[in-house]
Amino acid sequence: MFKRTLPLAVLLAATPAAAEVVNADAHGFEVRQSITLVVPPPRAFAAISQVQNWWSKVHSFSGKSENLSLQMRPGGCFCERLDEGGGVEFMHVVFLQPGERVVLRGTLGPLLFEAGEGVLDLKVDRIAGGSKISLSYKAAGFDKGNGADLAPLVDAVLGVQMKRLRAYAAGAPRR
Repeated sequence: MFKRTLPLAVLLAATPAAAEVVNADAHGFEVRQSITLVVPPPRAFAAISQVQNWWSKVHSFSGKSENLSLQMRPGGCFCERLDEGGGVEFMHVVFLQPGERVVLRGTLGPLLFEAGEGVLDLKVDRIAGGSKISLSYKAAGFDKGNGADLAPLVDAVLGVQMKRLRAYAAGAPRR
């Protein structure tokens, strides 16, 4: 299940090289991640929508990645099914440029209990030899004033997900 903290060594080892907390204060933050892939942009973009195949089960409420889904359409849900008919809506699609960019609004994981709001922007660019996926996540409205404390944790968790997305898009077996 979502954990507030993970051992620092595990988080650092799993974070892609291109990761940064852009800014953070008591009430909000912005983090950025990017990965490069030796696959064409259409394949990279298609992989994003298959969230159940690359999002870590450790960072889910059900403990099952297969319960996650992302509907790639305006208003589409990044959701998780829970046992006995329950569920979670983390985010919903507010902008979709097929093959290039998807922007979602909402919060991730335990941030949904913080009364904040976030925007997750995923963009796929063609680069020499493949593609690059860039992620920006901006979150604000932390009434407890803990935005700066949460920023490095969120950055690390998103780093784990981006590393897993890279492996999935490249055809690596699921773990």
